[in-house]
Amino acid sequence: MSRQRLAPSLLAVPLGLAAVLSGCAVDDTASGSGGSGGGSGTVVIACTPQEEQCQAMAAAFTKSSGIKATYVRMSSGEGVARLDSAKSKPEFDVLYGGPSDGHVAASKAGLTEKYVSPEAAAIPDQYKAADGTWTGTYVGALGFCSNKDVLAELGVAAPTSWEDLLDPRLKKNVAIAHPSTSGTSYTAVWTQMVLNGMDEAKTFDYLTKLHQNVLQYSKSGSAPGQMAGRGEVAVGVVFSHDCVKYQKEGFDMLENTFPSEGTGYEVGAVSLVKNGPNAENGKKFIDWTLTPEHQDIGPTVGSFQIPTNPDAKVTDEMVKLDEVTLVEYDAEAAGERKKEITAKFDAEVAPQPKE
Repeated sequence: MSRQRLAPSLLAVPLGLAAVLSGCAVDDTASGSGGSGGGSGTVVIACTPQEEQCQAMAAAFTKSSGIKATYVRMSSGEGVARLDSAKSKPEFDVLYGGPSDGHVAASKAGLTEKYVSPEAAAIPDQYKAADGTWTGTYVGALGFCSNKDVLAELGVAAPTSWEDLLDPRLKKNVAIAHPSTSGTSYTAVWTQMVLNGMDEAKTFDYLTKLHQNVLQYSKSGSAPGQMAGRGEVAVGVVFSHDCVKYQKEGFDMLENTFPSEGTGYEVGAVSLVKNGPNAENGKKFIDWTLTPEHQDIGPTVGSFQIPTNPDAKVTDEMVKLDEVTLVEYDAEAAGERKKEITAKFDAEVAPQPKE
């Protein structure tokens, strides 16, 4: 099985990645003008990272540019669905965050448009679409976030392979999000496709077996880490930086491990919504997200994804990528098949009774 490593310039760098209607307007300027950038008006962001990161990012952009930033926090799958539901009259200017395959799916559906930012020149080629369909702002590796206390009670070691998640002793003790709403979960599903040589039957056989151990499919990709921290399950399948965040927030019984067969990763991306109400400010926001000024915000609010701009800072809390085996994750192929595969999951896996 082939494996993929990230850019040499990043190999030695440590790894940093509710309700749909809950939103937050950040209004540091009375009329949307002022600030060091001398900008004006507003920008409306469909924001998929955790709430603290969305809030800090919007506030920092407003302060830097003078443009009033308003965001709605939602999972990446919900973000694409929300764009589709308002396609005739878009409410957002930018889709921010979530795996790039979701941005590919949005582009294929005509929900976003190409924009090659002048700041994208600093971003390594493997973290952006050459045509400007999407540009990466962070990278995160998928892993297992386990509660050591619950595992001890069950007599199970922390999982170090995808097969370990099928252990009968983990019945109703695994949490993972639903791939229709969560980019995190779809990354896990596509990882199985890669590991099974793109054999759909083998992939869905694995997912059906895993279904027996899943307590519930959450809407948000990071929620399984919280469930593990609260002791509701033994293992949550999440991006590793989310597990680190919960560890630092007091869930010190959590442990991060990675599957030895290989794991998928996300390039958390940003893209321009087609016919958004504030397109020029949307472009300015995208420009800003590709700079170190923006990418240095994550660790200040407990988000430890690896930045895509080589000049952005890294911290000791970030997981080292050279300690993780990564599969060859083709975001374009994953995005093109996302609708088909999630529909199959809805029809064949999620409704299955549990023994």
